[in-house]
Amino acid sequence: MNKINKDMKTHAKAVNSNKNIFKKKSGRILIYGIGNPSRQDDALGILFTELMRVWTESRKTPNISFDSNYQLNIEDALNISEKDTVIFVDASVEEDIDSFSFRPIKASKSVAFSTHSMEPESVVSLCKELFGKKPAAYLLTIRGYSWELSAQMTEKAHENLTAAMDYTKGLLV
Repeated sequence: MNKINKDMKTHAKAVNSNKNIFKKKSGRILIYGIGNPSRQDDALGILFTELMRVWTESRKTPNISFDSNYQLNIEDALNISEKDTVIFVDASVEEDIDSFSFRPIKASKSVAFSTHSMEPESVVSLCKELFGKKPAAYLLTIRGYSWELSAQMTEKAHENLTAAMDYTKGLLV
């Protein structure tokens, strides 16, 4: 069984239990890409967001918005407070991820941040604390392999990006 099928099987229960969230026509979805386009595979989250934007616009898919940045910040809590569902997308160096991983996340028990970044769970927690909102939140991590200063993504990372996009498109249609 290839890793894409393993990922789908591993996350099928979580995805199937939340699939109605993606199917609601009135549900406001935010896809938020994280990464650095100048660092090879670190651009995966940003590129995912750009390509999904083109795809949703071509299909005239309603209620899906997009945002991206090098990292998450405190201000992102306001942005996600206005959505029903948020999908954070980021590159991963974790070797136990073959191509991608999609999983639900919950608000962290405490808000942790530095002057440079926050974890998605902390943004969700801050959203709940400041605005009393708790959007359904997911983390899509796409396996990357190289992080050198270059705009050229590795071939394997591009394959993983395609697999993650196909999977996410299946959730949104």
